[in-house]
Amino acid sequence: QLQLVESGGGLVQPGGSLRLSCAASGFSLSYYAIGWFRQAPGKEREGVLCIDKWGRNTNLADSVKGRFTISRDNAKNAAYLQMNSLKPEDTDVYYCARRTELCTNDWRSYDVWGQGIQVTVSS
Repeated sequence: QLQLVESGGGLVQPGGSLRLSCAASGFSLSYYAIGWFRQAPGKEREGVLCIDKWGRNTNLADSVKGRFTISRDNAKNAAYLQMNSLKPEDTDVYYCARRTELCTNDWRSYDVWGQGIQVTVSS
């Protein structure tokens, strides 16, 4: 069964940090690009960051530049989203998803999705 599972979310104060993990099972993550997306209720899904199969990063949202970074560990079959200097507007449900080889901001082209994890930034 092809599966992605996010972990590491929760409640954090403004200015704080969180590290989200995306664990893959049923396939080798090394052959795929992994994108992180976020979505608030009633809003469109937004791309955050993506890392392609060769390890090249693509920023999908100007609002996270300089604050969020993406990485992958193929040996652990996992990808990560490091979020620093968090702001209340970063509050969303965060998803990881896979796509063949290259990154794109078109979320519809990603074929396997995690269940999502809540990140809440509030004092």
